[in-house]
Parts: sequence; C-alpha cells; structure tokens
Amino acid sequence: MIQRPCAKINLGLNIVSKRPDGYHNLETVFYPINLNDEICIEPVLDKEITKYQCSLSIKGINIEGDLQQNLIVKAYNILKKYYPQIPNVNVTLTKNIPTQAGMGGGSSDCAYTIKMLNEMFNLKMSIKDMQSFAAKLGADCPFFINPQPSYATGIGEILTPIDINLSKYKIAIVKPPVMISTKEAFSNIIVKQPIKCCKEIVTQPIETWKEELINDFENSICTIHPEIGRIKNRLYDLGAIYASMTGSGSALFGIFEKEIENLDCIFEDCYTHIV
Repeated sequence: MIQRPCAKINLGLNIVSKRPDGYHNLETVFYPINLNDEICIEPVLDKEITKYQCSLSIKGINIEGDLQQNLIVKAYNILKKYYPQIPNVNVTLTKNIPTQAGMGGGSSDCAYTIKMLNEMFNLKMSIKDMQSFAAKLGADCPFFINPQPSYATGIGEILTPIDINLSKYKIAIVKPPVMISTKEAFSNIIVKQPIKCCKEIVTQPIETWKEELINDFENSICTIHPEIGRIKNRLYDLGAIYASMTGSGSALFGIFEKEIENLDCIFEDCYTHIV
C-alpha cells in the first residue's frame, strides 16, 4: 500500500498557559497543505524471521539518527502490542516535507502509518481509536489521522473542525537552513491569553490577518535567528497578504493572490515550495 502524508501550516499559534506536567496549552489553527511525503508499506510474507518487525528505509531528504526511533517505527510498535496479528513489514519513506520545519512531517508520517496498518490488516479502528494511538506519539499526530482545517487546543490534540478554505491563494513555503529545538523555541516564551483567539481571526477577511494573527514563537525565535524575521519581511515585500512562521519553525509561509516566480532564486539558500 502507498499513501502520501501531507504537511500543515499553523494559522496563528498562542501559548496560553503552562501545565502541571511541564507541557504548555496552546491555541492554533492547523491547515493541511499539498506538500507530501510518500509511504509504501509491504507485509513480509515469508516466514523467515527478519531483524526488525518494522524495517524502515528512507529516500529523499535525509533523516539523521537511529531509524528504529523514527515515529513510523514507533507507530508500528505501539499497534503491534495491541494487535499482535500485524505481520512484519517493510516500510519505504520518500521524504519531501522538510524536517524541523514546524510543518508536521514526522507526525504526518506517523499518523498515516497508523491509518495504513488499520486498513491493510483490517484492525477495525475508528478515527477516534486511531487518534488516541497517535496522541501517544506526538501532540499534533492526531490531526493527521483526519487532516482538515481544525482549531486545536490542549497541547494540540483537541481538535475542532473549522470552515476555512485557502484554495484560491498560492502559499509559498520558505525554510532557511536553521534547526530549532523545542527547548530553544520555548526559551523566551511569555505565556499569556491572546487579545483575540486565532479561531475568530481566521474567519475574518485575510487582509486583516497581518495586524492580528500572531505566532507567539516568532519574537523569541527571530531574536536568536534574525534571518527568519528577514525572510518574513521579504515575503511581505513580494506581495504576501499574510506571512508567518509555522509551528515553532524554522519554515515560514506567505499567502499570495498570484503565483510567485523564481522563489528558489529569491531565497537561493533555502528550501522553497509553492502550494
């Protein structure tokens, strides 16, 4: 079976409180975009014992580290505990969504693995069942079980569908060669309630977003990595109606009414993509 996990952008992101467990409660709008990885899962049909129950190979963008710690393998392993009838599998991931970008690529791969295993081996899990497993692996993983525009609260796992459609616009993605850790992203965050909730703002005309729709990570991240702020300003110079960092970065996006030409030349040292 082959499926194509999608990426997401955050339309606003507010850190509203700190939890007793050390995590933070947030408010954001997740919006899926047509930038996709590809996952191929094949059952191991012979009865020979393989080294791993889930053997993972990766093409495309390189992912560093032990592949057995990848979220795809973790998703397989957690399901295997509850559904031992799942056979050994070989998984090939073609990675197109940039890593450490705030676009949810790893979470999407994880969620799609759960969906694919459910379908391939007739596990009969509901969407809520799959989201419950996904939540054990990452805060934004449940979103990708049923990726539709959603208002997210809690640590990102409480999802409410929201009616927003950006299909008539072009979305330009720009990711500089900057890696941002979770610790770094939260290092200078000031927890506060927003003046206006992002859920309300995104239902307004998009022309109003620039003055009201905020990603709370931007100020602290741009202080440490000023090139991110420069990219955002450049997107506005190019005519973006709205531009922002997505998630905790380091990717940014600009929403345009018309196609942007030569984006890769304008941001020649960055990863670029137009949706």
